[in-house]
Amino acid sequence: MKTILNRIGATRVTPARFFGFWAILFALVFSLTSCDDDLDVQQSYPFTVEVMPYGDKIANGETVELRMTIVPEGNYNNTLYTIRYFQYEGNGSLKMVDGPMLVNNDRVLLESKTFRLNYTAKSSDSHKFLVVIDNFGSTPWEQTFEFNNNDSDDNGGTGSLVVTPINPGTVTPIGK
Repeated sequence: MKTILNRIGATRVTPARFFGFWAILFALVFSLTSCDDDLDVQQSYPFTVEVMPYGDKIANGETVELRMTIVPEGNYNNTLYTIRYFQYEGNGSLKMVDGPMLVNNDRVLLESKTFRLNYTAKSSDSHKFLVVIDNFGSTPWEQTFEFNNNDSDDNGGTGSLVVTPINPGTVTPIGK
């Protein structure tokens, strides 16, 4: 045992050996410490969508403009919103003003938080479709839009309820 200690004591400590020892010790301690590799990057934020009033009567070939504004609950950078729609009654087309024609159930990236949609009736039936807006898979905002035939007078000329909200209010993402 004494010879081993004498050999260790006789070993010359050079700067390279000194820094090498500390580098190996640091690498060993660093690799053995536990790290949490779950990044807490939040990409979905709560928001609401405001819809300006619009007419609820439409005839074949007529167009109704829907004006919408996304209102986030905070000021977040690089938040992306998408829109899609599902038409389940009537026949018509939905187009973004100064943008693409929306295809039923296809997701389209919104370039602005304020945008307009044009719905054009292609039949004289009543029309119902659902518009869905979300960001990064958060709880989506959903709104049903209903239009009756322009020639029908269901409520004695008073008109019917314009908007039927499905998911009104603030959307709050679910935490982990």
